[in-house]
Parts: sequence; C-alpha cells; structure tokens
Amino acid sequence: MSMNIADVLARADQHAPEWLEERRQIAREVWNTTSLPTRKTELWKYTNTLALNQTYIAPPRLPSDAQPSMEAVPVIDAIRLVFVNGHFCPEQSDSAFPDGLDCVLFSEANDQQATFITEQLGRALPEVGHPFIPLNQAAMDNGVLVSVAPQTCLDKPIQIIWLTAGVSAPFAVQPRVLLALGEHAQATVIEHFADAAAQASFTNAITELILSHGSSLDYYRLNFESGHALHVGGVHALLGRDAHLSSFCLGLGADMKRVDLVANLTESGAHAQLDGIYLPRGKEHIDYHTVLEHVAPYCTSTETFRGVIADQSRAVFNGRIHIHPHAQKTSAELSNKNLLTSNEAEVNTKPELEIYADDVKCAHGATVAQLNDTAVHYLMSRGISKAEAEVMLSFGFVNEVLESTRLASLREALRPLLAERFARDSALLRHLT
Repeated sequence: MSMNIADVLARADQHAPEWLEERRQIAREVWNTTSLPTRKTELWKYTNTLALNQTYIAPPRLPSDAQPSMEAVPVIDAIRLVFVNGHFCPEQSDSAFPDGLDCVLFSEANDQQATFITEQLGRALPEVGHPFIPLNQAAMDNGVLVSVAPQTCLDKPIQIIWLTAGVSAPFAVQPRVLLALGEHAQATVIEHFADAAAQASFTNAITELILSHGSSLDYYRLNFESGHALHVGGVHALLGRDAHLSSFCLGLGADMKRVDLVANLTESGAHAQLDGIYLPRGKEHIDYHTVLEHVAPYCTSTETFRGVIADQSRAVFNGRIHIHPHAQKTSAELSNKNLLTSNEAEVNTKPELEIYADDVKCAHGATVAQLNDTAVHYLMSRGISKAEAEVMLSFGFVNEVLESTRLASLREALRPLLAERFARDSALLRHLT
C-alpha cells in the first residue's frame, strides 16, 4: 500500500486502552491486506485517492499556549468537546454535563463504560465495504463516547469540534465517535471539522449513531476543511423501533473530500431524513455517498441533497435506497439537484433504487442545470446587477435546504458563511445578509 501511516499506528499502540487491543489487531490485519481504491473501484470511480499516497505522521499534542483560534467554528450555545489534531483539549471544552449525558474518552472509561463501548462499538458498521474503516479501527486510541440516558431530553446541543493545525509535516488523525441514545431520549449533536491553518493533513473520521426504541436525534456534520486538508469520513446509523434520525451535512471542498452516510432502519416505525449541501469551488473535489437500508416494514425516509459547483471544481453524489424483502409498507424518497455556475465545473450524480419488496412507495430523481437566464434577466430588470443576481439565485438554490434545519441558532450562524461562499465581493451580499 502506497499510503504510509506506520507512525500513526505506532502512536495508537502506545496510547490505546488494553480492552481495545484485540479489536485493533483484527482491524490492522484487515488494513494490511487492503488496497487503496482506484478508478476501477465502482464506489470510488469518480474520486481519485492518489493524493493520499504519502507518508503521514502522528501529530504531537500542541501546548496550551499554542492552541488554534476557534474563529472557523460557528458560535452557538452548546456543550463543547474540542479536539486539536486528534487530541482532546480540556481547556477549550466543557467539563460539566447535565443529568443524563455522559461524555467520556475511551482512554478514560471505567469498567462499566468500557463494557458498554465494547458492546456497542461496530454495531452500525458494515462487515465489509468501506476500505478506510479498518484503518480507523486499527489506529483507534482515544475515541469519545457520548451517551444519553433513557427518557432524557437535552436542552442544549452537543458540539464536537475537530480542528487540525500547527504541524509542518503531513499528519493523519483518526477521529472516532460513538453516540448512543437510550429509549425515548432526545438530543442534538453537531460534528464540526475545520483546519485552522492551511496544511497537509488526512482525517479519517468514523461516527456511529445508535438510536434505541423511540429515540430522536438531530445530527449535523459540517466539513469546512480546505486546501490540502484531505478528509474521508463515514457516518453509520442504526435505528431501532420508532427511532427518528434527522441529519444535515454541509461540505465545503478540498483537494479530496469523501463522506459516506449510511442509515440502517432495522425495526418498524423508524424514520430517517438525510439532507445536505455541498459547495466546491476552485479545483476542489467533494464526494457524498449515501445509503438508506430499509430492513424492516413500516419505515420511512426522505433525502434531499443540493450542490452548487463552481469554477473548475468536481462533485460526486451517489444516493442508494435499498428495500429488503421484508420491508413492506416502506415509503422512501430521494432528490438530488445540482447547479453548475461554470462551464468547466462537473458533477457526477447517480440515484439508485434497489427494491425487493412489492408493497412500497419509492421515488428518486436527480437534475443538473445552470443558472436560469430568464431569472437573471428578471432581477436585472429590477435594478440588480448581473453579478449580484447570480449570487442571489445560487444562494437561493441551497437556502431551501438550509431553512429546513431545525436548530435555529446554527442556521443563523451558517447563513452569512454560505452567502460569503457565493460572493467574493461583500458588496454583493446586501440582499442576503
């Protein structure tokens, strides 16, 4: 394998708790026989992994007086857990948690917590499939457990922040989150990935969402890394009976960014809503692969992703709905719409339906278009410049998805950021902010 992460694995050997050792060794054996995906790998056909062919080190812990700025992180009223280069930063994190919420690093788990992590870890992951899951598990040394007790409704969202900064050599981090909701629990969780300084790094982040009977989770994943900060991520959810998952993803481009979202609806009455926005520009590349596994009957799902692809950037969207034989009375819908604002921009979109039940209601669709000349002309006839009209229409294309998010404080924090993404000249934002 061309990708050299020996230093990363060695660091994990030194710091991982003993009760994770067997799982890590099994994963390492799998990783050692795994090849990086190529253009001949169907699920990676449009995403080139050659940028990963380099040597990565395990980043050292930054001293407390060299912690990066949090300016890249939206300011909201939330319970914060901050990690810099994969290391937990207690100075920037909250230490007091409300009743019913348990946040603990794997390395600091007591016997009861370690047993719970061992039982739950990997439940939502596929036995085979994503090539970078074994790497994450082989290098897993200090993941975080977020557990919400049954019948608990959290008033504040939980914000997990992953920052990369301050290391000159290319380095790799392997974030791991295990989020478990007890029966009829309710929570809102935000995972935020950002680079505080332009540098070469590789983030391989795996998040598992375990939703018990009747629980409800609003999950937000914000990928704001840019430049040479490469990202491969996976969110894998396991939904119990009558569980409700509402997710929103926002991705800005980088040299390579790939995010997989998989929701397993394993018991009747479960519902999953997957929404997202991706906004590459320059020569950036971003790739979203989603899978809705309808295993049980009487489950529902909706999915809406929109992308605005600018300049010479590339985007990939692959959305798959898989209806298993026993998943009768399923209702599932998928929509992917893309706007190209340049003749050199490119998107590859592929919605899929795989149905093995005969009493279902399913729909899927994808579109690729450019700005409507008539709409631009209409705005210009009202005294708006062409450049400002294009910004307004581009922003409006994704604003409908943004407005559907339920966390108002995050929505208000993201709106000006998105507006600035479309307009490099602040004078074009007067009608948006």
